[in-house]
Amino acid sequence: MKRRFLIGIILAGLFTGAAQAQWLDTTITVGASPSALCYNPQDNRVYSADVSDDSVVVVDGATNQIIATVGTGHAPLALCYNPQDDKVYCANLDAHEVTVIDGATSQVDTTVGVGSGPRALCYNPQDNKVYCANGSSANVTVIDGATSQVDTTVGAGSGPWALCYNLQNNKVFCANEGSHNVTVIDGASNQVVATVAAGSYPYALCYNPQDNKVYCANRDTNKVAVIDGASNSVVKTIEVELGPWALTCNPVQNRIYVANQSSNTVSVIRDSALGVAERAPLVERRVSLEVYPNPLTSSFNPLVSYSLPRASSMNLKLYDVTGALVSTLAQGYHRAGVSSFKLRASDFPKGIYILKLESDNCRTTRKLVIE
Repeated sequence: MKRRFLIGIILAGLFTGAAQAQWLDTTITVGASPSALCYNPQDNRVYSADVSDDSVVVVDGATNQIIATVGTGHAPLALCYNPQDDKVYCANLDAHEVTVIDGATSQVDTTVGVGSGPRALCYNPQDNKVYCANGSSANVTVIDGATSQVDTTVGAGSGPWALCYNLQNNKVFCANEGSHNVTVIDGASNQVVATVAAGSYPYALCYNPQDNKVYCANRDTNKVAVIDGASNSVVKTIEVELGPWALTCNPVQNRIYVANQSSNTVSVIRDSALGVAERAPLVERRVSLEVYPNPLTSSFNPLVSYSLPRASSMNLKLYDVTGALVSTLAQGYHRAGVSSFKLRASDFPKGIYILKLESDNCRTTRKLVIE
């Protein structure tokens, strides 16, 4: 029997000063037991892994129409996207392999043999690697993003169950449910740099870029361990409701949300550090600017995101390393909050550039490398 997943499209800012509106836009019938979703911003597509149908359904982001159904190995359970090479990776739990799907064509590019019981994936944009946690073989397979070949296999604890990536320190964190710890892998060398005792049955992970911390949900003890991203040490353990099952981060308010399956609740964790939205009224007005991925090749269009603390005039300009203005990317009066656009890298020669954002006497810069 076919099951469904729901795509809610949020439309906001329809009227100046009006409350933001949200509603369910449509319901898309996909394969049986959809188990994972991921988004491809380059081609504006959504992917649904249907664990009981051994397939991935590809949905057009503009029309909400299914444009392809891609056959995978048995029991596709996890997905992740590689923006540098425009590929989608699908971990097939019972086939012990990862299906690599071309983002542009929605065709299978190749199939990569990994360990036993692959159940989680994450992407390292700094080294262009994909990590696959193999739940039944106590290891993590590292896949080269460009070649789709196995780079190496890294030993982990018993029952690798979840992964997340720490961009600031270029580390991958792997929660091992069976051995009740977290393996920390260096992104550049693929070496294990630490094993962290994070509590009983670590089941989910997420990374908070605002304070460089990793949060680990311990399913059977109803606690969340907070791991410092730099030192790899547990700095706090927070009690939540019954059965913490999933985590996500809200970097704007600097909060972590914990889905507690057994108590039908969501716990909200706050840090002493202020979130982006809270810094402006409480400390000082600040602007933020990010580019992803970075570095990048000229064939890829990176996502440039910037945040303004309040509606104001702004300009975003691109300079070369000599300080010469190359291009004005955005200017004028902009709303508060986060805005983003794609930068066509092929319009610029390879080299090192500086992005500068200015608004209300606040400014920030980011280095951009086009290879």
